[in-house]
Amino acid sequence: MTPIKFGTSGWRGIIAEDFTFANARLVCQAIAGHLKGEGIAQQGVVIGYDTRFLSENFAATAAEVMAGNGIPCYFTNRDCPTPVVSFAIREGQRAGGINITASHNPPEYNGVKFSPASGGPAPENVTKPIETRANELAPGDVKLLPLSQARSQGLVTDIDPRPEYFQHLRSLVDVEVLKRSGLRVVVDALYGTGRGYLDTFLQEAGVEVELLHGYRDALFGGHRPEPSAEFLGELAALIVKSKAHLGLATDADADRFGVMDSRGEYHEANEILALLLDYLIETRGWEGGVARSVASTHLIDRVAAFHGRKVFETKVGFKYLGEYITNEQALLVGEESEGFSMKNHLPEKDGILADLLVAEMVARKGKDLSQLLEDLFAKVGPVYNRRVNLSLAPETKVRLMEHLKNPPRSFAGKAVKQHVTIDGHKFILEDGSWVCFRPSGTEPVVRFYLEDFSSAGLEKLQKAGEALLREV
Repeated sequence: MTPIKFGTSGWRGIIAEDFTFANARLVCQAIAGHLKGEGIAQQGVVIGYDTRFLSENFAATAAEVMAGNGIPCYFTNRDCPTPVVSFAIREGQRAGGINITASHNPPEYNGVKFSPASGGPAPENVTKPIETRANELAPGDVKLLPLSQARSQGLVTDIDPRPEYFQHLRSLVDVEVLKRSGLRVVVDALYGTGRGYLDTFLQEAGVEVELLHGYRDALFGGHRPEPSAEFLGELAALIVKSKAHLGLATDADADRFGVMDSRGEYHEANEILALLLDYLIETRGWEGGVARSVASTHLIDRVAAFHGRKVFETKVGFKYLGEYITNEQALLVGEESEGFSMKNHLPEKDGILADLLVAEMVARKGKDLSQLLEDLFAKVGPVYNRRVNLSLAPETKVRLMEHLKNPPRSFAGKAVKQHVTIDGHKFILEDGSWVCFRPSGTEPVVRFYLEDFSSAGLEKLQKAGEALLREV
């Protein structure tokens, strides 16, 4: 058996190969052991699931294991977005939550995500002992109580967290601005859990909404349920056809966001995060800094500097960013892989809220996203970025990362001024442009991030990166 290993967002595997009912029971038994060891098991756990193949069955199995260990379960009444599971954990003051999801990964994957009482992603000092425990358990160590018996004994309670979640969103989103706007929006749920959440909230706020892929398809149309330009061609076409002001998308578990303007042009998360930071400071008047991952745009830094705000740089992974929401140091946290949260919300990424705030911003400003970005560039200067996935043989990947430990004196003809090793190797160049090489922990890939102040500069950085690869 392949060892159970937790990544940045729980344990994931290919359905019927690694991700089996037997393995899922071991993981859930390990989580039950952790909760009992912490003395918080009786606070209960929220159990949710996404729209993947058999997700509801795996969620039922998780409930049976929890109930078998005498732990109360609060079972969502339908497939449920990750941020909503997190909200239910915190709102109900539960010990944690188990979510059956593989987020934006391909349809053949599924996973078990554990979130502690904070509602955010579990940190490594929580997941490591759970992982160790799961690998030490035998099938006979799993305690099970059939779901029907668990319900009759009051150990499993069905919940609908949507009304309270919507009520919370209304405290964060200016619904009156949306009501007065006359906004037309196309929402692409990508066959995931965002349907009935993003589209319904907007409709209740008086926005004209057309819903795309608002039904379950466990194959997600034959591709990854990721809200990136590559998979939003149908959304782009429908925006233009219906003359909408905006296109909004969420991934399979609705923790990631995707945004298109009225021309059906995709705007990278880096751009959206910078726009939202500027907007929230101007409209909310909130105090606090901003936290971003090491691989995210310095356009955020420029907006922060313009407003006199502090920037916190973290490793890649929302578990590092969420801390800045919990300790109230940041008014916004985000990462380039479509992750966003904000003050007075959760230490977990929320694609629904990100999309709603974009809609509010466009409605209030009365301008298209492309114009808003031009306005921001006029205010703080243009910034362009790119991410390239370098598929490398394992030995080449190792050689490259060893080679980068000794930073080059220059890159693309610019002097290297700073070597950042928070996560991978990031080189800050003399003019403020930068590159970052970060190995994937699960794939034979090194992610190459690059940022410059012109498109031509970006091309030079990419060529220099490709030349560096030939050296190793």
